[in-house]
Order: sequence, then C-alpha cells, then structure tokens
Amino acid sequence: MEPPPVLTSVRGDVGTLTLNRPDAMNAFSVELATALEAGLAELATRARVILIRGAGGHFCVGGDFHEVQRLRAEGSEALAGLFAAFGRATALIARLPVPVISVVQGFAMAGGFELMQASDIVLVADEAKIADNHANHAMIPGGGGSQRLPRLVGRQRALAHLLTGERLRGPEAVAWGLAYRSLPAPELDAAAEALAERLAAKDPLSLARIKQLVDEGLAGSLADGLAHERALVVTHIDGEAGGAGVAAFTSKGS
Repeated sequence: MEPPPVLTSVRGDVGTLTLNRPDAMNAFSVELATALEAGLAELATRARVILIRGAGGHFCVGGDFHEVQRLRAEGSEALAGLFAAFGRATALIARLPVPVISVVQGFAMAGGFELMQASDIVLVADEAKIADNHANHAMIPGGGGSQRLPRLVGRQRALAHLLTGERLRGPEAVAWGLAYRSLPAPELDAAAEALAERLAAKDPLSLARIKQLVDEGLAGSLADGLAHERALVVTHIDGEAGGAGVAAFTSKGS
C-alpha cells in the first residue's frame, strides 16, 4: 500500500503538514498537489498556525519529471491538470485565515521554491539549496515563480535568477526577502515550533485580518489598500477582539 502523499497532525494550536514523498525528494505529482490543498484546508479548521515541512531531509525538488512525462503522453489537458492542482494549493495559502510557515531544509527547487514564495513566513536552514532551476532543464516556471518572484525581490534580481538558475543558501534567501530567518539545521525545528507557538497565542482574528490586509493590499493600489485598512481597523476595534485588546492595554496603564 502506497504511503499517503501528505501527513497532517495537530499539537495544541499548531498544525503540521508534511510533504511525504521522501524517495522522490517530495517532488510534486497531481496526487501530492491535490493532497496539499486538501490538507491545508483541513488543518486551517483545527489549528491557529500551520507548518509545512518535507519528509526525508528535503523540502521539495519541484515537479516529478516522471509524472510530467506520463501526463505529456496523455495530452495537454492531462498535463495542465498538474499545474492547475499545484496552483490551487499555493493560491489557497493566501486565503486561509491562519499563518502558514514553510520550514525549509535540503533542496527547495522549482516548485518547491514556488511553494516557499507562496507561504506567509519562511524559516530556512543555513545550508538549504534554493533555486528556480527551470531554465537549467529547458523548462519554464509553471507554479507562480515568474509572477511571485519579481513581486518579492524586484524585476532585476528575479529575472537574473530565473535565467541563470543559480542556487541560493539560507542567508541569501533572507537577504533577498525570501525568508524570515536562516538558522543552523539542528536549530530549525525548534525555532519553527517556537515561532508557531508564539503566533498561536495571539488573537486569531487579528492575525487573519492583518494577513488579509497585506495580501489584498499587494494585489491593488496603495490608495485602495490604505482605504481598506482604515475601514477594517474601525470594524476591528468596534468588535469583540479589538475592544478587548484596547481594554487590556488601557487597564495596564491605569
């Protein structure tokens, strides 16, 4: 019997989703992409924070070339299904009301790198190997790399990286704005758990609304984003969570 493509678990308020194809360095298949979307949606109903990890010491090396070859033989409609499934999974992350943290070690290539880019926060091992290496294999991005990467790091740096496929390490990923923190590999898991617990202890509605403001604001103009922020902050303070926060803060000063 084949092992499940993803493993999910919840401890306290923290959910963990593990990409579970270690023999293939967690390369994406249609089954894995579909299970990633379903697993994230399910964990968001049970946890306040979600960690994404890879089994076997690697995050994800991208699309499974054996799967790509098989789907290519079936025709363009079958091939499109792989990228549609992966696109749905990565797009879901921005819509979830909980923070999604990718914990990256080993290889994060192509689709694995694209999953990193779609995450809310990324923690990475110092010696992780990170790259959009599509061009090195006569391929082009299909999981959002040509669109998210320029928005994250700027056109010049993104285009140079996409065309050369040069590898980044953890500290470089932080310097580029692709990761929040880089740590020695033995410290990575503990740091991820500590960050998740810290976020899980905060008011979930506040975190959901901050995430919403950032993601929706980046998709529109600055003026529209600022107007949305002003409207939502009034709604929030008028509500139970914001009101409790104001009351708790003012009571400390009295």
